[in-house]
Amino acid sequence: EFYETLRYFQRQIDVLEIDLRLGTRVGADELIEQGFDDVIIATGVKPRTPKIEGIDHPKVLGYLDVLRHNKPVGKSVAVIGAGGIGFDVSEFLTHDFGKHPEGEQVSVAEWQAEWGVNPAFEGPGGLAERAQTPSPRKIYLMQRKTGKVGGGLGKTSGWVHRSSLKHRDVEMLRGCRYDLIDDQGLHITLTDKDGKTGETRVLAVDNVIICAGQESYRELFDQLADKGVKAHLIGGADVAEELDAKRAIRQGTEIAAAI
Repeated sequence: EFYETLRYFQRQIDVLEIDLRLGTRVGADELIEQGFDDVIIATGVKPRTPKIEGIDHPKVLGYLDVLRHNKPVGKSVAVIGAGGIGFDVSEFLTHDFGKHPEGEQVSVAEWQAEWGVNPAFEGPGGLAERAQTPSPRKIYLMQRKTGKVGGGLGKTSGWVHRSSLKHRDVEMLRGCRYDLIDDQGLHITLTDKDGKTGETRVLAVDNVIICAGQESYRELFDQLADKGVKAHLIGGADVAEELDAKRAIRQGTEIAAAI
């Protein structure tokens, strides 16, 4: 959905002849030596690692391990964190990339079959029975909160994500306390909305994937501050909660106008 926004900014970089340096790590000393009038830090976020006993177990993966580094994932998976990233990772893992290699588009006919759309508009509402789209993995999607799983997703798209995962038999668990990760799997205790402890379960999974939010990545900002250089923070580097591209773009625009 951000394609046109990204295309626009890419074009503006070309038009304005901005010196864009990719794959470059810069330090505070280098910035100071170059004598910039202002420095704007937009270094984004890093994954948050929750304090769970056994978090260093070999079966634990971060979402970047899965999405960026393509590390192998087993046939049974527990996803910790049911925010936007948790839902995206879960959906990613429900797809059979043997049938559809990564990057290949699902056909219109396949999409219609999965969502029960009758292209001939026969029957009430042009709907048909949804085709079964089994997941190649058993997936548990969990959150600490006792409210609706995925309750913080967008109002216009959250129901789509929940419906898609439900259709692929993803088990969604709320009120989870993560007790231990070991060779047996993930040990959890379920609590109700009043905080009362209930069922204890051991999820015998091959992998536990951490999607427990992000923290602002401010290493460079802190280095500059230690050397007495004042810099501006924008985007996820400023506020990591509820990442918002609109807010980040606005912050960048306002700072650029001010300096």
